[in-house]
Amino acid sequence: MYKYIVRRLLVTIPVLIGVTIVISSVVYITPGNPARIALGSSATPEAIYALEQQMGLNRPPHIRYLDWMAGVVQGDLGESIRGGREVSAMIAERIVPTVELAVVAMIITLVIALPLGVISAVKQYTWVDNVSMLFAIFWISMPSFWLGLLLILVFSVRLDMFPISGLQGAILSVTWLSYIALPAIATGTRRAGLLTRMTRSSMLEVLNEDYIRTARGKGIGETAVIYTHAMKNAMIPIITLIGLQIPLIFSGTVVIETVFSWPGMGRLLVDAVTARNYPVVQGAVLIYAVIVVIANLAVDITYSYFDPRISYE
Repeated sequence: MYKYIVRRLLVTIPVLIGVTIVISSVVYITPGNPARIALGSSATPEAIYALEQQMGLNRPPHIRYLDWMAGVVQGDLGESIRGGREVSAMIAERIVPTVELAVVAMIITLVIALPLGVISAVKQYTWVDNVSMLFAIFWISMPSFWLGLLLILVFSVRLDMFPISGLQGAILSVTWLSYIALPAIATGTRRAGLLTRMTRSSMLEVLNEDYIRTARGKGIGETAVIYTHAMKNAMIPIITLIGLQIPLIFSGTVVIETVFSWPGMGRLLVDAVTARNYPVVQGAVLIYAVIVVIANLAVDITYSYFDPRISYE
């Protein structure tokens, strides 16, 4: 297992380098002059030129990229064009709220999707199955930002049950839960729709296998058949989809954080793109890429628990 993890980490190095090249290329060809944006429309050409020199914007793109990569290797993501703060410090402040939101959203996804998918498969073609699939299709079709706005309108504006925006309180406190509830629901329910359908499909396939009929023929209880025999064997494709959902949840927080004014990395990234704050954009996207790599590695390792035939030696 240890050797496999090391090999996977080594393979991800070229992937991350490729990501940094793409990020830098997109950033440099994006229209807009950061110096002009920072100084405003009334700035003189001389002032703009002086700030461009200070920011290093007049240097060739490949030189700026190599200098940035040299800093990344040493843990230095550069300095923000606005304010001169270290990008790593800005990301460190924002990544915790984003991770909190993503984790709670994933918990909501799993709590809704797995039981609903299993029940829908066991009760195939009944009203329970039909209602479950109706909800799943509704969640898939509903854009997360639109669901977020509806939740704010109903539960914050009309019923005054939850705060409209922001984040306060210590983690797992009542105050913290009240602030994270709506953005986490808006993020997690859309993913739950897709995972519910996958769970149902995977369970239906397993429930028709011969060993399930054999287990039932031996007099094993239906609950044990479903959750001990069927569920474990149905988890491989479900885990694959969960692994794909993790980066999508993190990327989805970019929109949700804007809707709920959540102080996370997504909002930081949107503000940086708007201000053409290139170092912050590069640093934030790189961190997102690292999160995706770690999520995929965790999914691969989880496979061996549910399927003993998979070996990493």
